[in-house]
Amino acid sequence: MKLLFQNATLGRLPLKNRVVMAPMTRSRSIGNLPGEIVGTYYEQRSDAGLIITEGTSPSPNGLGYARIPGIFSKEQVQAWKLVTERVHAKGSKIFVQLMHTGRIVHELNLPKGARVLAPSAILAKGKMWTDEKGMLDHPIPLEMTKEDIKGTIEEFVLASKNAIEAGFDGVELHAANGYLLEQFLHPSSNQRKDDYGGSIENRLQFVMEVSKAVSEAIGKDKTGIRLSPYGAFNDLTPFAETHEEYSLLAKELDGLGLVYIHLVDHSAMGAPTVDPKTVTAIRNHFKGTLILSGGYDAERAEEDLKIGKADLVAFGRPFLANPDLVTRFQQGIPLAPFDETTLYTPGETGYTDYPFASKTVASHS
Repeated sequence: MKLLFQNATLGRLPLKNRVVMAPMTRSRSIGNLPGEIVGTYYEQRSDAGLIITEGTSPSPNGLGYARIPGIFSKEQVQAWKLVTERVHAKGSKIFVQLMHTGRIVHELNLPKGARVLAPSAILAKGKMWTDEKGMLDHPIPLEMTKEDIKGTIEEFVLASKNAIEAGFDGVELHAANGYLLEQFLHPSSNQRKDDYGGSIENRLQFVMEVSKAVSEAIGKDKTGIRLSPYGAFNDLTPFAETHEEYSLLAKELDGLGLVYIHLVDHSAMGAPTVDPKTVTAIRNHFKGTLILSGGYDAERAEEDLKIGKADLVAFGRPFLANPDLVTRFQQGIPLAPFDETTLYTPGETGYTDYPFASKTVASHS
């Protein structure tokens, strides 16, 4: 049997295979509550050994996009229980990705009383979809005070505890793709003059404090993190100290004993390729599980598992139109294409209505 389909462990968590469903924003959570169709969507994709959910906000301030879920209220915790129960019933494990969008937001997507916060009051180029008025420019964020930083860390901790209450096997801290945690890591979005900005060590401080607080609250074996060095997304691009910063970050995260680093390479979507020396440095410095993602097919995933480059491999877009992706990989069934026009639209279309291969084969037999 190929390594990709063999059992694995994530910390102390048994996985039925080494296929991970990567987190992908789908914008189906009306009122920021994951409803019935969200439960169906993840249940359908429970072929994966591990599912990482779409970005889920730990705070009203982090609900930057239209119709993304949160996990900071009792109602949201109850709604997520439906999802985790269905996934577990299929023998898969599931982590929730905690995504605070920071300056990647528009006020029209935020609930009343929420604020646009970031490390520094620096505008992110680009626009944000709002259901009320369509595409609008990002606003200039408020620079976070020390009290804001403390409060946001507490929100991550509460959201993590909520995740465990909701039945999740753990949480993934989203420190990639230009959102709040990465905004602290990046010198163009973090121009603070205090101990959270300036040097590499200072820029790591917020991410390390969030990681430490969450891992102490729910357990280091239930805490992972996603990183995207060399990514070019949400007005953040590679910088001169990228390799040095992420090498040190991997070393510091290893000291906390986090269960995994999820390292994403966005070159398949037009970003620069992650420097191989940085991948190697992260692999050498971090002794936990390394999940790699970015433009993988089954063949390349198998090769990287064989040479020890990764412990698990995450697939994103192939899961959109192929809920039974693992079965298709195992049986050599061609993958179905997804409809790009329905990636972020409300409702079942382009979400839970993609057929399983068995139904497709049956309809043509």
